[in-house]
Amino acid sequence: MSVLNIGTRALQANQIALQTAGNNIANVNTPGYSRQSVVLTAVAGQFSGGGYVGKGVDVQTIQRNFSTFLTRQATLASATQNADLARSNKLNQLQDIFSGGSTGLGAAVSDMMNAFSDVASAPTDLTARTVALTRVDETAGRFRTASQALDDLQTGVQQELSQKADAINTLARNIADVNEEIARAQGSGQPPNDLLDRRDQLVRELNQYVQTTSIPADDGTVGIFLAGSQPLVLGTTVSPVSIVSDEFGDPLKSKLAITRDGQQILLDENALGGGEVSGLLRFQNNDLAEGRNLLGRLTLAITMEMNAQHKLGLDLDGNAGGDLFTTIDLNTTANIRAPEAPAKVNSNPLVQITMTVTDTTQLAASDYTINFNSATSGTITRLSDGKVTNFTQTLPSTTLATVDGITFDMPSAALATPQVPTVGDRFLIKPFSTSASNVARVFSTPRQLAVASPIAGAMGTTNKGSLQQVSLTALSNNQTATPHAPVKLTFTSATTYTRSDELPTPDTTVYTFDPNTAITAVDPLANWSLKLTGTPKAGDTFTVVDIKDPAYKLDLKLNGGNATAMMNLRDKAMFDGAAMTDGYASAISQIGIRTQSASYAATVSSSIAANLEKDRSAVSGVNLDEEAAKLIQFQQAYQASAKMIQIAQNIFDTLIQGLGR
Repeated sequence: MSVLNIGTRALQANQIALQTAGNNIANVNTPGYSRQSVVLTAVAGQFSGGGYVGKGVDVQTIQRNFSTFLTRQATLASATQNADLARSNKLNQLQDIFSGGSTGLGAAVSDMMNAFSDVASAPTDLTARTVALTRVDETAGRFRTASQALDDLQTGVQQELSQKADAINTLARNIADVNEEIARAQGSGQPPNDLLDRRDQLVRELNQYVQTTSIPADDGTVGIFLAGSQPLVLGTTVSPVSIVSDEFGDPLKSKLAITRDGQQILLDENALGGGEVSGLLRFQNNDLAEGRNLLGRLTLAITMEMNAQHKLGLDLDGNAGGDLFTTIDLNTTANIRAPEAPAKVNSNPLVQITMTVTDTTQLAASDYTINFNSATSGTITRLSDGKVTNFTQTLPSTTLATVDGITFDMPSAALATPQVPTVGDRFLIKPFSTSASNVARVFSTPRQLAVASPIAGAMGTTNKGSLQQVSLTALSNNQTATPHAPVKLTFTSATTYTRSDELPTPDTTVYTFDPNTAITAVDPLANWSLKLTGTPKAGDTFTVVDIKDPAYKLDLKLNGGNATAMMNLRDKAMFDGAAMTDGYASAISQIGIRTQSASYAATVSSSIAANLEKDRSAVSGVNLDEEAAKLIQFQQAYQASAKMIQIAQNIFDTLIQGLGR
């Protein structure tokens, strides 16, 4: 009977081995499946006078070929890869919005500026004026189109984030369910391999969306943590996540929040690690925000400069020019939060921050935060690079500080009963986020295009030197009913002159003439800046006159001085030192650098993830050639075991026959 028992045990063991190999082959393409191996152990032998006699084989367990270290490394690498790919893909979409070529925003700005060249050459040509206004309208339209494209991209990212948060919650619930099944199966004394594989696969899928940390418990369950320490799954308990606004309530920025014990906790995106949610949050809160600020700064600076210059001119009817583009209002108050009550929107709703642009050439494409250390002092932080500016308000002045060409004011400080912030209050300031949303051309009548300068220069008719006018630029435009007195420069030598506008005694002070230095005047009609060149003779004159002064018989309709000044704005250094017409190229460059960097990071992380997955698969994956060899091996062992049983049967039959005689 011992031979029969040994054969039966061997038959059963090899049958299980065949079944396990077949199961491996069947699951060769199953995601998350770990190769299984039968662990055989010899049955303790029976003592006899001639020694211990073996009693066969037993199946000790079905072993799961699995490396905790390699699986964790592959999962982390996959999370990083998914974060980099998600951000890179969205940056490519952002780069498409900031496109170049003839259909890009940069071309529209250049065409608009160049259109004023034709108007300067022919100020009375209504066709040239109409073309210039059309270019203005096209530029405004492209500003709005780009802004709408950013809004659409924002909406798409927000929807993706919400969907991925739902996916995280679904996977977390599934992990909790599998945790429960595994805890129940622990009582059998054998590992539930398929359940363990299923849970590990769910964890890998979860890390596609957000990087997690897994900590095993004594009951066989696994705790899943986000951002280092926040429990998403503890045993069979799930703390759901959601996408919410940031601590300022900014609708254009999001945070991943986890709800635990009824309390919502905002997670720091920098602590999230990898995963698509992390990549999308980084894109939305940083890259897309910078794109908005770059577009907004470009829109604000160009429209303000064009409006300011247009107001310095006169239209065909002699009226002072107005705005060319709609005015962009920066006086938007951001939310203020009290640190002792983070959920409270406003500690004092009457405390407000307003903004005024004082220098368009200094604007930085950034948001700002204002932190009050006291009722009248604090810091202004530029969020793009973290630069901090300290301020101390001197009451009753409303000004806090001027940073990057923007003056920040707190007008509530000038109230009869001043409203003051409390210590720790914070403001989020977004000067440019909506600048391009509603910009448009103000008027469509070509006669209203103010291309004439309110002032003109007149050389003396008896001049004998080589004096020539290089430029005469109006710096203000205050039209009056009667012509203003001219300002006459009389040269006393090649290097000196007197002025008729000197007060209280005109024509007595002698000024030095330098062709490289502009001559300026504060004039009730129009402050101006004049540049002359050449070598004047004593007695030569140059007069700055009101263009509408009939004494000089000047036709303002033929004057294109302001059109020339508007055209010359294209070379004004504005955007981090770049000219106005190069501002868009600078924005493209900054977005392009981010896109290229993100693409490189995605390529590197994908390569690392692929290599680590290959290492993991080398341990846990199924090799069909190896399993086929095992099938032959176990088949032969099975057949041999069956032969052993047959032999035992023959021995038993022979014994029975012998006893029957």
